[in-house]
Amino acid sequence: MVQFGIDQLLKLTPAWKKQRIGFVTNQAATTNELISSRKALLDHGFNITKLFSPEHGLLLDGADGAPMPDGVDSLTGIKVISLYGKKLAPTSSDLSEIDLLLFDIPDIGCRYYTYLWTLSYLMEAAAFHQLPLVILDRPNPISGNLALAEGPMLTASEASFIGRWNIPIRHSCTLGELAKYFNEVRNMGCMLEIIRCSNWNRTDFQPDWGIPFVPTSPAIQSFQSMLLYPGLCLFEATNISEARGTHFAFQAIGAPWMETSMIAGIMNQMSMDEVLATSIQFEPFEGKYLDQVCKGLQFKVQQPEYFQIVSYGLMLIRLLKEMHPNEFAWKPYITSVNKTGMHHLSKLLGILEAEKMFELPLQKFIAQSAKLTAVPAWKEAVAPYLMYGTI
Repeated sequence: MVQFGIDQLLKLTPAWKKQRIGFVTNQAATTNELISSRKALLDHGFNITKLFSPEHGLLLDGADGAPMPDGVDSLTGIKVISLYGKKLAPTSSDLSEIDLLLFDIPDIGCRYYTYLWTLSYLMEAAAFHQLPLVILDRPNPISGNLALAEGPMLTASEASFIGRWNIPIRHSCTLGELAKYFNEVRNMGCMLEIIRCSNWNRTDFQPDWGIPFVPTSPAIQSFQSMLLYPGLCLFEATNISEARGTHFAFQAIGAPWMETSMIAGIMNQMSMDEVLATSIQFEPFEGKYLDQVCKGLQFKVQQPEYFQIVSYGLMLIRLLKEMHPNEFAWKPYITSVNKTGMHHLSKLLGILEAEKMFELPLQKFIAQSAKLTAVPAWKEAVAPYLMYGTI
């Protein structure tokens, strides 16, 4: 069974155990026995004096992109400072009675999943205030196989809270590895300590860990959603539902006007046996097409060790746009960190005027997509910072 960083820490008695600890975490952070990390730490005598929470809040009950307020944790009685609302980084006041920052939040291996960028702001704050930062590392649930990493890389002009710095969309690293990488290449000067996880092979996926799945946010309720998210999240920038408001968000797409059988056939032929697309109908209880019947496609990844979801998602959008020229449209996506919702596709893909790519003739689109998603230099760039082997 995999041991998370939290499991390793609980076996130790670090010198800082009784110092005033600011703990950045959420409900998804548990031991490998599914005990809340914050409760486990308190039960083992760690002096947590303040909690900080990312997008969706400590209890993972905040809607996507919705600002979250400060509060008090009902489990521990400790004050919670939101890092997704009025601010994205802790202030001097927040840190005035803190001796050390501790971070434990599960990631899903995708650039536009915002917990990574909360960590980036935390690293900057820790460096500025000369506070040690300890990261309790966790495996990448969609594998650490660098051969599965996919771009595009991020263009600086498209930086945002869904992609601050230049990494691929699917990065195939742990947050601890990325923290080490950023600390060095960005010369951050953060006093960083990584408590590694153990018994994890880079080629493993979440079901291989021997630990039940724990939802990491309101819409990521299954391993299949994690696998498909880096490609199907691109539909946020369209008028096609990514199945938010269902129990299979990011496992399906749909709209009242969508034709499905032909697209399913094309996508199944294209992907061979790696993923199966089937026709479905669903009625979202929130988000796009609220309470309307959507015709759509549901996807099941059957060979995750080969599946390249970003490339798949790009082709899927291209085909739907071509098949529904009168219905398909790009759509703003309003969040707390993008209040107009404009240029969402460019921010997701990390490339300027991303919509223009989908106007290319099919063969040119395929060539451009292949060029953008291939990231051979990423493995070499991140290699010195990998902690669990080099695949």
